[in-house]
Amino acid sequence: MAVRNVISTLNTDGTEVMGPGILMYHHPGNDIVNGSLLTVESNHFCVLKSRGAILNVYETGQYPVETPQHPLLGSFQQAFYSGQSPWQYEALFVSRAKSVVKAQGVALSRELAELVYDVDYYVHVDTPQDAVKLVTHMPYKGHALTTEALNAYVGPVVEQAINQLVQVTPLEQVNEKIHEITELVRGHVQDFLSIYGVTLNDVKVLMRPRDERMRELISLRAFGLSELDAVRYYVALKMAEHGLLTAPNMAVGAPFNVGLTAAAVTGAGSTALPGMPTDGGGIAGVRGGTTVVREPDRQSPRPAVSGVAGL
Repeated sequence: MAVRNVISTLNTDGTEVMGPGILMYHHPGNDIVNGSLLTVESNHFCVLKSRGAILNVYETGQYPVETPQHPLLGSFQQAFYSGQSPWQYEALFVSRAKSVVKAQGVALSRELAELVYDVDYYVHVDTPQDAVKLVTHMPYKGHALTTEALNAYVGPVVEQAINQLVQVTPLEQVNEKIHEITELVRGHVQDFLSIYGVTLNDVKVLMRPRDERMRELISLRAFGLSELDAVRYYVALKMAEHGLLTAPNMAVGAPFNVGLTAAAVTGAGSTALPGMPTDGGGIAGVRGGTTVVREPDRQSPRPAVSGVAGL
């Protein structure tokens, strides 16, 4: 008795081929013949093809490959192929599990400011008829259809749906309309994926300014600051990060001076500063909070030093 070939998604070591990120797996062997056993797991469909034509779709279980015999073979099949058909078959396993696909891109606000978006959408194949649609309409490379390959088709749809609303929305109001953006993306993506027999379960959209400085300024504006105050506080934070002592002055919008400010004034009533000279020019004192500077006496120049004291 001939040993039947068992066709499944398990490797020789028992590990599963169709892990996360695999939507469809094409069995690479060419040993599928009439009488082979197809083993279909609980989270898979199996589409059997012969010469490009779909013969059957199998759900969970184990099934022998049985097809109508070619009338021209007759007794030759029994004599030379031990009851097996010489035709070659293809087995394509389609995942029924929910998969997550990630799409990323850049959108422009009404002010043409760049926004980065991250979209996570969850998909699965629901029915045998949907599995046939996926096998029929979705091209794949090699022996697997991955979520990355699916996203190559869905990515432009996501980008168009997001830009449709974001481009007419001010930058500060984009996050306020995130629910509308999500629903718009959901509708566009579901309509597109239905052609391929893929069901869309959920969509999550996250958007943020591409420029980090713009993101921080918008965060400050969220505290109720005006545009000018937000810029001032942003600069003050950057100054504080570099250890500048004048950062508080920038935050409150107050001027700052380095050292004493001198103003030439005349009149009496000034107060002498301790340790400051009061003759011959220089700082003489303070009057009313203002530093008084005395002009040097040009009539009586200082005598020249003629020797060393004590000699």
